[in-house]
This record gives sequence, structure tokens and C-alpha cells, in this order.
Amino acid sequence: MAAPVRYSVDVEQVAPGEAGTIEQLNAAFDTILERTAEDYGHAVRSVHAKSHGVLEGELIVDRDLPPELAQGLFATPGTHKVLIRLSTNAGDILPDVIGLPRGLAMKVFDVVGERLPGAEGSAQDFVMVNSPVFQAKSADKFLGSLKLLARTTDRMQGAKKAMSGVLRGVNSALQAVGVTSPAVNALGGAPNVEPLGETYYSVTAFRYGDHIAKFSLRPLATDMAILSGKTIEVDGREDAIREEVRKEMRAFDAEWEFRVQLCRDLDRQPVEDPTVAWDEEEAPFRRVGVVRAASQDSWDPARVEVNEETRFGPWTGIAAHRPLGNVNRARREPYRHSADFRARVNGCPYHEPAAGGS
Repeated sequence: MAAPVRYSVDVEQVAPGEAGTIEQLNAAFDTILERTAEDYGHAVRSVHAKSHGVLEGELIVDRDLPPELAQGLFATPGTHKVLIRLSTNAGDILPDVIGLPRGLAMKVFDVVGERLPGAEGSAQDFVMVNSPVFQAKSADKFLGSLKLLARTTDRMQGAKKAMSGVLRGVNSALQAVGVTSPAVNALGGAPNVEPLGETYYSVTAFRYGDHIAKFSLRPLATDMAILSGKTIEVDGREDAIREEVRKEMRAFDAEWEFRVQLCRDLDRQPVEDPTVAWDEEEAPFRRVGVVRAASQDSWDPARVEVNEETRFGPWTGIAAHRPLGNVNRARREPYRHSADFRARVNGCPYHEPAAGGS
């Protein structure tokens, strides 16, 4: 197996016109934010607006990791409190019959190290989805999809429900021949799977101390493995996913394996193209810790309130885990732009909660 690629600033290639793309992303997010704030009477997130569960837990960093894995947050064994948010990716709060990808955001508290510019507090955020690849090769390609979503945000729910049913049929046909389409999933064709049974991926690349990596959370608990690939009956249940997660988290303890996939060949595992899956035979995922969340009420009103006042973003963290690539660079300003909008409209500045989510 090839040695891990050493991180250097020249692993990124900034494309002409990125600044203009970011301005247009902000404008598209504004359309989503303004429309949903008007309809709901308060501002919600421009992406992953609907929460399905908010959990308190802990990340236990493994001991005796080899040098290439003992990097950044994972350089020192120990335990960190975490706050976990399970969500769906749309910018409007849709009934669960519309099938969309799942998201998992995790805030790790009390992380030591030089902070990324503008990253307040002492937390490290990890933002993941239940797919190993992104739907668009670059931010300008993603912008086209976002403009379409902005035009239909909080509109035409009946059409979205019907289209989702059609697209799920398309997705089933594609999967039958071994094809997965992130684009079809993002448009409403994703199966309504159990969030606690899913494996989550960072999709984009990040600095990993001296190296470059992608991140993943894979279910470890037996009760979660049983849920892998299982679909939720959503007909007539607008918040079916939230209800199922709440039932499940009252019944068992959740446990995930935190994994790191080190880049070993920049051509085979590109930084600038998140539509390319890094082959796990050439660049295997390796465990660096465990995330545990004991049985709890996943819709506890106090934690739901903390979630509403908190932002999760890939640029909240330490320099040792700097986001890399075009899509990550394009996420920086719009994510903060969205959070600032929510804070301003709701009259409640977002903040970094203390360890344990209080």
C-alpha cells in the first residue's frame, strides 16, 4: 500500500471565478432563507433544515494509534463530549414522504489546537451525509442545482411528493443494476432509510495534520446494524423519521466507529472532485475512535433549543483539519451567511454551546 500523501498548500487548485460562484451561492441561499422565514415565522437552516434527533454523547479517541493516524484531534487519546444532529438535507421542512438523503453533524467539544480563521469556541465540527460522494463535481455545478431548489423551496409540496415517488422507483431500478445516483437522491429519490442504521461520510477532503483524509461514521452497535438499509413507513406520518429515532434511542445505546480514509494518491483520490469515491482497497478506512450516545430522549426540548441556537459547519474547528477543495472553500462563506441570517431574523445570536450541549 502506498504511503499517505503529505499535506501541503499546493494540493488545492483554486479555480478562476470561485469568488463569483460564492456570491451566487449566497444569493440562492437568501432566496431559501427569506422564503422559509416568511412561511414559518422564524428562520431555519438553508440546508438540512429538518432535524430528526439531537443527541448528547462522547467521542473516545483510540490509544496507540500509528503516527499517520495520531493527527490533529486524534493525536491525543481521551474522551470528548459531543453533540450530534440527525437531519434531512432540504432547506425547507418537508413531510417525510419526500425521500431525501440523511445528514449527521457532530460537534466535538474541548479540542486543543490552532483555530481556523473565524472559528470561535473550542469545538471541532464534522458534517456528513449517508453517501460517499457529493452530487456535483464543483461549486459552480452545485450552484445550478441550488438555484432549482431555491425556486421550489416551500412550494409545490404535492408535486414534490409525486416526483419523489417516481424518483424512488428510478433509484430502485438503478440500484438493481448496481448504480447509485446522488443526483436522483438529492432530488427526492432517496429511500426513507433509518438514520441510525446509516454509514455517514464527509464526502469532501480535509487536512489530517500531516496528511489528507476523508472521515466516516459507521454503526457499531448491534441494534443499529439491524437497522442498516431498513426503510421507515412514512405514509400519513409527516414526522415519521423523528418518531422512529425517538423510539429507537429510548430502547438502545448508539455506537459508531469513527474512521479516517487517508489519501495515498492525489490522482486516484482527488481533493478537488468530491464526485470521485476513493477506492477503499487503495485507501482503506481505518478506525481512530468510537462515538457513543447512551439511551436518551432524542427530542428533548432543552437539546432541541440548543440545536436551534447552534450552527454546524466544516470551517468550525482547528487548522489541523482544514477543509480542502473547491466545494469546501465554497461552503465557508455561505454557511456563515446562513447562520448570520438565522441569528438576525430570530433575534438570537448563535453560540458555541458548552460541553454536554448546555
